[in-house]
Amino acid sequence: MSTLSKIKEYPIIAIIRGLHPDHVVEVAEALYVGGIQVLEVTMNSQEPLAAIRRLSEIMGERMVIGAGTVLDTQTVKATVAAGARFILSPVVDADVIKATKDAGAVSIPGAFTPTEIYSAYKHGADIVKVFPATSPAYIRAISGPFPQIPLLPSGGLTPQNINGFKQAGAVAFGVGSTLVDTAQPITAGYLQQLTDKARDFVAAIAD
Repeated sequence: MSTLSKIKEYPIIAIIRGLHPDHVVEVAEALYVGGIQVLEVTMNSQEPLAAIRRLSEIMGERMVIGAGTVLDTQTVKATVAAGARFILSPVVDADVIKATKDAGAVSIPGAFTPTEIYSAYKHGADIVKVFPATSPAYIRAISGPFPQIPLLPSGGLTPQNINGFKQAGAVAFGVGSTLVDTAQPITAGYLQQLTDKARDFVAAIAD
């Protein structure tokens, strides 16, 4: 299965920001048990390349590992070399999109306005991250003139509101601190809570 197909089949992307590489595998395992199979490590985390490499080596057969908060082509090359299979950006940068596609990875730049969203798609984005995801109504409104553009809302998604974004037409979802709170100590109890939260998110968008 291609990376893009897997993201669409398992559309919740768990965002890990700020977690030390020593803990990324146990957090990934807890998420996987809860039904999540796509994981993003942001570049403003501790030793992000080490985290991506470790996750790719240990979890790469079961989960799709990607890099987030990517701002330049050098970072694209470094993260793909470490094992990232998709690249998320907070902005639309044509060079980053091209470098991602040239490296054989899935490109998911971030945009908000209709012009930014269309520009991202025109430059080759596979999916466009809509951030901040203000409401399902906004996703529905954007999907009207741009039904061909796959959208991924990110920011503030919860088990209570995520299905509204799905019904509005989103193909995938970026979920950060409402799922993975990296400020919490990594204990057995926290990991169980993480699995339970993952199950709640997965169940919320189940057909």
